[in-house]
Amino acid sequence: MAIMVGTEAGLPCLVESLLLLEQDAIAAYDQGMARLDNPVARAAVASFRTDHDRHLAALTLLADRLPRQPLPEGSATMPLTARQASLSALAGDGAILTAMRGKEDDTAIAYERAAQHPAATPEAQAVFRRAQADALRHRDWMAYPG
Repeated sequence: MAIMVGTEAGLPCLVESLLLLEQDAIAAYDQGMARLDNPVARAAVASFRTDHDRHLAALTLLADRLPRQPLPEGSATMPLTARQASLSALAGDGAILTAMRGKEDDTAIAYERAAQHPAATPEAQAVFRRAQADALRHRDWMAYPG
């Protein structure tokens, strides 16, 4: 599923979109952890969730130094909420990890775009690149868990 996060007009809207993306990821991770049967997978997902907590904290610090701008109606992250909610309907660790891997694909793409965004400051770029590296690591583990 293609997302548009990372294409916003300015840094404040970009950071707001990424904050929503991280909040969505945390909610999906909570759902995934609750439904995974394999304790190794559950522990890995719990570890990955702490990375998303760290991203949320770093983005919040960035946002606190920027003028707040509400996202336009129908923002770029809206379709992700539907995917996050769909985790509750999935059965089996493989299906759950596949859905979560798709979420990490979207997140990696969003952070790649954000790091290349013309309005991104060097500080913001560093935050975005760290988060992208984490998303790629999470995605790769979910492709071959264990």
